[in-house]
Amino acid sequence: MNIVLIGYRCSGKTTVGKILAHDLGRQFVDTDRLMEEKTGLAVHACVSEKGWKHFRRIERKVVEEIASKDNVVIATGGGVVIDQENVKALKKIGWVVWLHTDATVIRDRMRKEGKAGKLRPPLSGADSLDEIDQILQERRPFYEHASDYTVDTNGQSPQKMAQVIMRALSRRDKNHQGGQ
Repeated sequence: MNIVLIGYRCSGKTTVGKILAHDLGRQFVDTDRLMEEKTGLAVHACVSEKGWKHFRRIERKVVEEIASKDNVVIATGGGVVIDQENVKALKKIGWVVWLHTDATVIRDRMRKEGKAGKLRPPLSGADSLDEIDQILQERRPFYEHASDYTVDTNGQSPQKMAQVIMRALSRRDKNHQGGQ
């Protein structure tokens, strides 16, 4: 059984995923990195050159490919939940954890990333920082529908989030063993 991390960009999926994979002795898979390998382009360059429709098509192929993996920690792109085929595939192969993060925290993290040179393409045509509230509101029902468990990431370190997820996973596993 895989652990699948979903959430808006800058919610900590990659950082928490790496910690979880290390602590649980599992492989870590990042769908955005797989897409970059597949396209030969950084995410922002792929979107700029080929558009979101192309990006989402490649994303679906990547999700189909990782569906064959087992016992890994998967960090997904923030919009993976928009495509219901992706959601079905991810729920079939894993326990889906939503890293729920407030817009203010995301905005601060994106500003820091921008200063460090990491670019995030706009999702709606507006500025990436200005669109956060709107996109979060639009995606919230998708994250809620896709998730099996939710972690509030606000004010928590990545290590703390990983510990919360591991405790919840342990409880989940005990409940499933008891019910069999």
